[in-house]
Amino acid sequence: MESISVFDMLKIGVGPSSSHTLGPWRASERWIEELKTSSRFDLVDQIQIHLYGSLSLTGVGHATDLAAVLGLLGYDPVTIPVENIDPEINNLKTFGRLNLNGERSIDFDFDKDIIFHKTFLPYHPNGMTFTAELSNGEKTSSTFYSIGGGFVVKEERKKAKEQIKRFNNFPFPIAKAAQLQVYCDQENKKISEIVLENEKSLRSEQEIDNGLKAVWDVMLESMYIGCHTEGNLPGGLNVRRRAFDSHQRLIGDLQYDTKEDWLWAIRKTKVEFRSILKWVSCFALAVNEVNAALGRVVTAPTNGSAGVIPAVLMYYLTIDNHKADFSHIKQFLLVAGEIGSLFKKGATISAAMGGCQAEIGVSSAMAAGGLTEVMGGTPEQVMIASEIAMEHHLGLTCDPIKGLVQIPCIERNSMGAIKAINAAELALDRKPGHAKVTLDEVIETMWATARDMNSKYKETSEGGLAVQVNLSDC
Repeated sequence: MESISVFDMLKIGVGPSSSHTLGPWRASERWIEELKTSSRFDLVDQIQIHLYGSLSLTGVGHATDLAAVLGLLGYDPVTIPVENIDPEINNLKTFGRLNLNGERSIDFDFDKDIIFHKTFLPYHPNGMTFTAELSNGEKTSSTFYSIGGGFVVKEERKKAKEQIKRFNNFPFPIAKAAQLQVYCDQENKKISEIVLENEKSLRSEQEIDNGLKAVWDVMLESMYIGCHTEGNLPGGLNVRRRAFDSHQRLIGDLQYDTKEDWLWAIRKTKVEFRSILKWVSCFALAVNEVNAALGRVVTAPTNGSAGVIPAVLMYYLTIDNHKADFSHIKQFLLVAGEIGSLFKKGATISAAMGGCQAEIGVSSAMAAGGLTEVMGGTPEQVMIASEIAMEHHLGLTCDPIKGLVQIPCIERNSMGAIKAINAAELALDRKPGHAKVTLDEVIETMWATARDMNSKYKETSEGGLAVQVNLSDC
């Protein structure tokens, strides 16, 4: 039974895509580890990066090439100062030298040594191969697959047994939502309490708290930056940042100096229904505009859907419960992470495998579940909310214009957030035992829908809006 930590589902990284940016970045880091383990690192004379399938078709728009190179340079997506990204890439392009892992300088032609293949490798649409020529005349290569949410494997799901061994101490191993419900009933615990017990088998509760505080801080920071940054997004579509203008209209004369003061200033405002919609949309847009500009966000469960959970959690803190504190944030994130893991285990969180239902749909389900529990919902109501949220995202395609995580991706986060709030309210009105569709059934349905979906609607930019929109108008 594959067990997944909350911190696997909520990762800190750099945009614009978890599968096309964070995943390739991590693959580069893993390849360097392989070279060092095999005592080949010091022999490397020349390297090439081969991108296949979806990583090739939308790679430039998703900054896959940049991410792979930054990983080879030895930078970590969690800690790299994002303002250093452009200078580092420009320096590499100008001088044609790559400082491998910050230790060895080798020749590298950015335009020739990153090779885009339209063909697909086995196991997953997001495949990439690193090759190296060594000073002893030998060659070496290694292939990785970025399977969504920043997860990287050598062959999809081939590492599952190792993952099982790593987490075999989970007191409550979970593969299906029905099992989670049984644990909650038997132990008389909330979902967050069950999840916390599993997490405590991996790390101390203080470490869990510190990790979740770091996740929330990045979420808050990305909303704050997005709301206070104006101009156009990079990429050539000339998409204007809208969160800044929306925020200016909503915030009015409120005074604040820090993002923490900003949070409290919003909490003190009185808002009506239309304003609630505008605030939630503003929060979601802000995060994904930061993501689209290669800023730091939290994969939740992916970068393309990074705005849904922060927007819904911010809604709870600023509009629904002004007395909420970190304990509520912790509770929300634990539940959201577990719901996301159910979808990863039973279906996919990769748009290249399942379309946007695997990203926005899953994030909406995660947010709906988290919100329902902090609003007093039972475990059954939490899973009903998650089911409702996904049910109304089934079949959603991934068709980014020019391969950029901008249109329609940014707006979809605001829609996913609003649906999550609505799903939570609907679930809280449900009486026990009245659900007609279970969460497990909707997860199975999502996976069946993903398998039936035409490949051109799976993050290839070969269908839908990506080919219907006249780019000359952009």
